[in-house]
Amino acid sequence: MKLEPVIGLEIHVQLKTKSKMFCGCSNRGEYEPPNTTVCPICLGQPGALPAVNKQAVEFGLLVGHALACRPASISRFDRKNYFYPDLPKGYQISQKDLPVAENGTLSFEVPEEGGRRSVTIRINRAHLEEDAAKLLHSPDGMSSFVDFNRGGTPLIEIVTEPDLRTPAEAKAFLQELRLIMRYLGVSDADMEKGHLRCDANISMREVDEDGTLGPLNPKTEVKNINSFRAVEHALEYEIKRQTKLWIDGKPIKEQSTRGWDDAKKISVAQRTKEEAHDYRYFPEPDLPPLDLTLLGQEVRGRVPELPANRRRRFAEEYGFTEAEARVFCDDQELADYAERVMSELQEWAASLETKIDWEANRRDFARLVAGWLLTKLTGLMTEKKIALAELKITPENFAELLAMLHGKKVTGTNALVILGEMIDTGADPSIIADEKSLLLSDDTEELASIAGNIVVANPAAVEDYRKGKTNSVQFLVGQMMKATRGKADPQTARELIETELKKLG
Repeated sequence: MKLEPVIGLEIHVQLKTKSKMFCGCSNRGEYEPPNTTVCPICLGQPGALPAVNKQAVEFGLLVGHALACRPASISRFDRKNYFYPDLPKGYQISQKDLPVAENGTLSFEVPEEGGRRSVTIRINRAHLEEDAAKLLHSPDGMSSFVDFNRGGTPLIEIVTEPDLRTPAEAKAFLQELRLIMRYLGVSDADMEKGHLRCDANISMREVDEDGTLGPLNPKTEVKNINSFRAVEHALEYEIKRQTKLWIDGKPIKEQSTRGWDDAKKISVAQRTKEEAHDYRYFPEPDLPPLDLTLLGQEVRGRVPELPANRRRRFAEEYGFTEAEARVFCDDQELADYAERVMSELQEWAASLETKIDWEANRRDFARLVAGWLLTKLTGLMTEKKIALAELKITPENFAELLAMLHGKKVTGTNALVILGEMIDTGADPSIIADEKSLLLSDDTEELASIAGNIVVANPAAVEDYRKGKTNSVQFLVGQMMKATRGKADPQTARELIETELKKLG
């Protein structure tokens, strides 16, 4: 018997609107003292009437377009009745029959041994709703408190079809979804802060030897998952647990909910899973249906370049490798910085008296930018604990430093010295190079004289050269670089040293 995992995800994304979903309270309650960003509406007091947050609806439509969904022309809110101790009204305002968007897809790549695999899954729906308040428990477990600041926070719930087949696919999907939310600017989508929360639904089904798939079985929903790694671990655990049940002749017959204990790396039974009818949905009487036809068309034009398209463009337009493009575009701020650097270098190449053919040399520039930005600059930033938003080096100045390197105005060693000064002061690289005498010397006569002195001063290395030990040339070049304090071009230094050696026969 062969079993196949069938996985679907339900993701709640906290929207970073200015106010809550149905009232004017600040939506930054997580940064304020408990129970200070509340009002009669979000506290569910009798007679308080909700009003729809237009920005939240726009964000919902924006997410729908980004996920290739069909945006709603008419959308409606419903009451979802169930008891939670942190749900003040006793019901949640959500959407059931007429969500803001539905029937979409998301394509993403899953890393695996030997490369990356492309996967496309279907999005069932994206609907808007309000968040519940937050329960806080004392360390001894004897007391519980409720912070209502979070109550009424706008959420968009994204529900996938059960198209995922491995824990790695689920993790990669969530990472791509988080990135899309950030590119759209609708959420910080930080799982550890609860801005993005995931419930994973999983069941196992039989696959015959000829590949025929058995029927779908009751799903198990796993909650309390607060990191990408935890999603992967929770699903791996459930696959093993449910497979054993099948082998023991006890396949799951009832839909249920389990909680994930990340410390113990196990799932724990919580309750049998409610069906839709258990929530007793009915249209929200205090909110009329929304005609979103015109707003949906307007919002469509606001969808920015999304991560997958930007990765593709970075490779095609700038010559970055797929791996380099992925590293850049997985951080929107870093990608913006790199793009401005490349733009500056392109302008510099076009401004030279002897113009550089950008198309023919763009891979060289891309390699230069990737090497110095992803390795050297980020290395210094990590060492000094500086975020990109705090960086004093402008893209223009960073591009100028790389232009100096490309134009052989400075050596790589001296460019690192300049970069270290730039990160501390934000000064222009050409000014630093002048002040510290770090520019390459173009005085050929002076360099030739220094090369001659180096050869005379190192007879042992000269003798090694005569014996065919070619490494001795590199030693002499190193001595010349030291004597010129890095102001000699290494290739020029080598040529001058070899010329002096040939003179000795």
